[in-house]
Amino acid sequence: MAGGSLLALIDDIASILDDVAAMSKVAAKKTASVLGDDLALNAQQVSGVKADRELPIVWAVAKGSMINKAILVPLALLISAFIPWAITPLLMIGGAYLCYEGFEKVAHKLMPGDHHEEKPDAPQVKDEADAKKLEKEKVKGAVRTDFILSAEIIVISLGIVSSAPFLNQVTVMVLIAVAMTVGVYGLVGAIVKIDDAGLYLSKLSGESGVMNAVRAFGRGIVNAAPLLMKTLSVVGTIAMFLVGGSIISHGLPFMHSLIEPLTHGHESWVNTLITGATDLAVGLIVGAAVLALVMLGKKVFGKK
Repeated sequence: MAGGSLLALIDDIASILDDVAAMSKVAAKKTASVLGDDLALNAQQVSGVKADRELPIVWAVAKGSMINKAILVPLALLISAFIPWAITPLLMIGGAYLCYEGFEKVAHKLMPGDHHEEKPDAPQVKDEADAKKLEKEKVKGAVRTDFILSAEIIVISLGIVSSAPFLNQVTVMVLIAVAMTVGVYGLVGAIVKIDDAGLYLSKLSGESGVMNAVRAFGRGIVNAAPLLMKTLSVVGTIAMFLVGGSIISHGLPFMHSLIEPLTHGHESWVNTLITGATDLAVGLIVGAAVLALVMLGKKVFGKK
């Protein structure tokens, strides 16, 4: 009798693990696009800091990301259980914030005057105190941005497992949260240290043709690293509009009726381009509107 009960328990556990594995695979595929945006947004956060502080900053943001997900997973489960209607409005607020941050970056490049001087693109670091302040600002900004992207990852995962038993929901969402954090910040760490790897390769000794090619490859990496970081900065800003615009578009029912005729009858890649262009346009419009409201609020109520 005891042996039969034990075998039944093992069978139940195996069945749960099989279900969790299947749902985790689906959730990972669904959240892969957010992973790319998260990577592009966070890889730019270490620009302007000393080389020996790059990995500590990435680690600090990664810890902040785990704290974000530790808050978001139980919060998402509670909201889903008691006030599921609140998920979409909350996500749309987060999406509007992403659009605002993205448009603010664009405004710093394009708009002269006080607004540009208030938050310069490349802060001047005069001493150790300024360097630490810059680090804290970068970490805080990255963690805030990560919170929105993490929320999207958690909600996507929740939508996939919403009909599963509660234990399976928790297990899948925790697995996705951990895997996404490790994946994003592991890659970010590798990207920000790629120039160091190139410098190491460029200084290897040896006179063979292979070693000459390795050193040339290392020099190529060193030369390409600044361009890579600038590219990631641009891609990261575009990703803010795409992700924020996508969240807002999905939350507005009339957007579906506007986009559907545009995508009807086309190949999948054309539909992807059309949807992306629409999300980008929505992100730019919302970002400009929120920034205008913020600037108006500062004039009316003061900068504080």
